[in-house]
Amino acid sequence: MNKLSPYTLFIPRMLCRCQRGFSLMELMIVMVILGLLASLVGPTLFNKVGKANQGTATTQIALLMSALDAYRLDVGHYPKQQEGLQALVENPDEDRWDGPYLKKGVPQDPWGNAYRYQNPGTHGKVDVFSYGADNREGGEKEDADVGSWM
Repeated sequence: MNKLSPYTLFIPRMLCRCQRGFSLMELMIVMVILGLLASLVGPTLFNKVGKANQGTATTQIALLMSALDAYRLDVGHYPKQQEGLQALVENPDEDRWDGPYLKKGVPQDPWGNAYRYQNPGTHGKVDVFSYGADNREGGEKEDADVGSWM
């Protein structure tokens, strides 16, 4: 049996080669490096999310316009302003309605707002559009309007 000398218990931790874990200073340095990386990469990623939302809105508007065209071919005219896009899902008392023209209902824009429908449109026979992330007319980047005429 090996007996430990009472002096071995008082060896400073820095001299012991079996030291485990990280010092507070090492952890702080790693945290600072991670913070710097996040500040460099974060804005680029968030910009990509904004562009992706704009692309999603453009694609959804094209889908809605296709559904509106199918509605017009069956019924003979586009839905009235009061009927709106809901006429693509529920029959607005039209005899020749052959829908629903959208399988999953009328989608919301990528920012959680309803798409706007205008009949008669200012840019075409009908307009479908979203006001973007800020849900107000105009804007730039992610706040820019997305419409069927673009």
